[in-house]
Amino acid sequence: MAQLQSWWRSLYGAMTQWLGEGWLVDVLVIITLTLLVTLLWRILAKRLLGLVNRSASTWDDMLWDSLNGPINWLILLVGVSMVAETVASRIDSELAQYLPTLRQVLMECLLAWSAWRLTNGGEKEFVHRGRDVTTVQAVGKLLKATIIVIFLLTVFQSLGVNISGILALGGVGGLVVGMAAKDLLANFFGSLVVYFDKPFKVGDWIRSPDRQIEGTVERIGFRVTQIRTFDQRPLYVPNSVFTQISVENPSRMLNRRINETIGIRYQDAGKMGEVVAKVKEMLQQHPDIDQNRTLMVNFNAFGPSSLDFFIYTFTKTTVWAEYHQVKQDVMLKIINIIHELGADCAFPTQTLHIESLPEGIGRPDPGAGAPAQS
Repeated sequence: MAQLQSWWRSLYGAMTQWLGEGWLVDVLVIITLTLLVTLLWRILAKRLLGLVNRSASTWDDMLWDSLNGPINWLILLVGVSMVAETVASRIDSELAQYLPTLRQVLMECLLAWSAWRLTNGGEKEFVHRGRDVTTVQAVGKLLKATIIVIFLLTVFQSLGVNISGILALGGVGGLVVGMAAKDLLANFFGSLVVYFDKPFKVGDWIRSPDRQIEGTVERIGFRVTQIRTFDQRPLYVPNSVFTQISVENPSRMLNRRINETIGIRYQDAGKMGEVVAKVKEMLQQHPDIDQNRTLMVNFNAFGPSSLDFFIYTFTKTTVWAEYHQVKQDVMLKIINIIHELGADCAFPTQTLHIESLPEGIGRPDPGAGAPAQS
């Protein structure tokens, strides 16, 4: 930046010596040089853009997008500021002293803008490459916060403010702010725990057995995490909560489990062994059942009105809707097997067995109460 200004001033000095020392001539020289540099940059930019488009890498595209706009504004800023400085020096010399500082601050703004655009481009590129969205967003936010801090420090230094005093004041102020905003800091460090431990990421379905929290993660901020519940309501959870509760992440399950108990009638007891064997064979041949996981079918209980056997197996899919389709198919096939073997599913019944009636109580006379025959 300093070399550009030096080159600009030397070229400006040569032209003013040739054209004269009048302020109008100075302004015309600056405008002419600005237009000339703009034209040269446009020509150079077209050639650079051609090289970037022919390159197979995407990083040069990202770098070009972050620099092209700020450079155009930089050329305009230098030209306009020098015109303003020239005019102000003729009108008010005190005002002219502040213009170089203003130009330097605006240049620092352009540099920060370029770094910000580069950070945004890097986030999009990493997400496009399939990297973890949560991690990419976390790193992007930390980089942007760093850009803002460095930008503010350089601006203060350009304005003549003592940075060491600011840093010392910031240490004391940080202690005061930390005590006053402990919840805010707790949420901030909670977000860092989420970012680095990665118990979940954007798009995951999470739930907590400790709190009534269940839904899909939509955004992880520095203060709160936004969750969309299954009734489509937004739920905002402070990040400090995640350092104190257990979080279950069903999105990372490898399989879904089918664990059901089926009962058949007591009069079908002789067919229980065949039913269990047929059901197990069906599950072993089912295309949607994971054969590498535990698969059990066993008679396990004498129920009040049924003989119970259970099935314990896992589906290959983890998608909730697909899982229920597979489970429905399995249950329907179990019903078919039971019926094909001549058995039936039991339902709650009660049987009253009377060994004998108390003495004096007999069976009612079928003719009692009949009208007398005349």
